Amino acid sequence: MGIVKTSSSRQLVVRGVTKRFDGASVLRGVDLTVDKGSSVTLLGPSGCGKTTLLRAVAGLERIDAGTISLGGRTLTGGDTFVAPERRRIGMVFQDWALFPHLDVAANVAYGLAKDSDNRLAMVDETLEMVGLSGFGRRMPSTLSGGEQQRVAIARAIAPRPDALLLDEPFSNLDAGLRAVVRSDTRALLRELEMTTLFVTHDQGEAFVLGDEVAVMKDGVIRQQAAPDRLYSAPTDPWVAAFVGEANLLLADADGQTATTILGSIPLASQAFGRHTVLLRPEQIYLAPGSSGEVKSVEFYGHDCSYRVDVGGTEIIVRSIAAPTFARGDHVALSYQGPDAIAYPSPEVDEKTS
Repeated sequence: MGIVKTSSSRQLVVRGVTKRFDGASVLRGVDLTVDKGSSVTLLGPSGCGKTTLLRAVAGLERIDAGTISLGGRTLTGGDTFVAPERRRIGMVFQDWALFPHLDVAANVAYGLAKDSDNRLAMVDETLEMVGLSGFGRRMPSTLSGGEQQRVAIARAIAPRPDALLLDEPFSNLDAGLRAVVRSDTRALLRELEMTTLFVTHDQGEAFVLGDEVAVMKDGVIRQQAAPDRLYSAPTDPWVAAFVGEANLLLADADGQTATTILGSIPLASQAFGRHTVLLRPEQIYLAPGSSGEVKSVEFYGHDCSYRVDVGGTEIIVRSIAAPTFARGDHVALSYQGPDAIAYPSPEVDEKTS
């Protein structure tokens, strides 16, 4: 049976959303757009407001200000508040929240109209979509973690909602299974052309799942962009360090170049004076020399990571090869990447703020 695409997918728009709990601001003017049929991952550290925003979109939290709309229809804003069950939004929770006393088919059918003529056919079709044909009579307690997660997704998409929300749905799976289920889920949602918002704190997962990634910190979206754009041109040093390993080096900029401890670096745009330059570890190359000392080597099979001391500054270098240098070796470092991004703030310490 082929995939039947959802015909009701809609654009999700969040504008100026604020939320306070006991006087503390959790959401501080959040703006977010998920285009019709696309997937956006909401990435950020614990406590940044990701789940609160997701619950606000679902209607499980009332916001203090701002608007949330789906397909041009206001769900929350001003005097308007559409009840969760009337929003046509599916949701997959972190713990999956299956009904333990209902079999798989009854769990999947839960959101379907009881008087629907094709209710059973929709359940069977949806179970086939998630690779669980023939599982309808099984009880949740007899399923593996991966199977339970697939049932939760099937239950959420069975009514063909206008949008789908997922709150760290793979976090309870072991690493190997998580990668498989996550890829299968992403492929399914692409085929369904489902407007989807994922919440995660895992950068790798965010890049795999999202057509775009929205990075959140302290209740605001710091940047929303395609994964490659986010990695190559992060909006500030904090985002740069959060979405991947980053060497953030103090530099003196003079137009199209900047002078750093690694020498002269070409810049993507003109800058003058004290700046912070972003160099990714895979853009730095090692050779025998005397400018730095290797302090540690970590080999991962598919690549290796070096930490090199250069005049008291630690530089991370990543190589797609077996280690060619050992701890204590003296090396020369050279930058061989594209024109670098320079930030007008020298505060490298923002990485840990």
